Amino acid sequence: MARRVAGGAGGAGVKGARRPEVRLPPLAVYDGGGLEPDGDYDGLEFTEADFAGQDASGARFMDCALTGCALDETRLRNARLLDSVLTGVRGVGTNLSEATLRDVELVDARLGGVQLHGAVLERVVIRGGKIDYLNLRAAHLRDVVFEGCVLVEPDFGGARLERVEFVDCALKRADLTGVTLMDVDLRGAVEIDIARGVERLAGAVVSSAQLLDLAPVLAAQMGIRVEG
Repeated sequence: MARRVAGGAGGAGVKGARRPEVRLPPLAVYDGGGLEPDGDYDGLEFTEADFAGQDASGARFMDCALTGCALDETRLRNARLLDSVLTGVRGVGTNLSEATLRDVELVDARLGGVQLHGAVLERVVIRGGKIDYLNLRAAHLRDVVFEGCVLVEPDFGGARLERVEFVDCALKRADLTGVTLMDVDLRGAVEIDIARGVERLAGAVVSSAQLLDLAPVLAAQMGIRVEG
């Protein structure tokens, strides 16, 4: 089972995210065919499996490794992913709405239109890869690190982010409408492009250079005209 490691980038007045450190036990190769709703998967290795269109709603994955798996329109609503590592997974329209991800590493994913609305993410690292149109509306993120990844038009509408870090990560056209931020560290982001909700940045920390980049959006939001 994974062991928790405290600490994070942090900084003055900012609590750093606690990163997971997943140490998987010896794994058995999964040869059970397709996934099943409410299935129980413990200590298994899934490699290059095609789960496109399958229904694993309510399933539980504990101490598992998923490598190179296809998740196109895979239904994982209310699923629980615990103490697991997902590497090189790919897919469009993966449904993880209201799922729980705890002590999870997601590495080099190539995903689009992922539904994580209403989900709970705790001690999760999303490292590398690219995720388009990530839906995190009304989700709760605690101790989450986005590292070296590209997020295109992520939707954080109504979500709650607590101790979340963006490290070498690009945020493109992010929607922060109605979001609640607490100890969110954006200083390590290589790009911050906010389409909506810039007024919700209270609770986040940015660098002085990032503040200058955000100045036109902040001015527009406040109705300030800048001339000359």
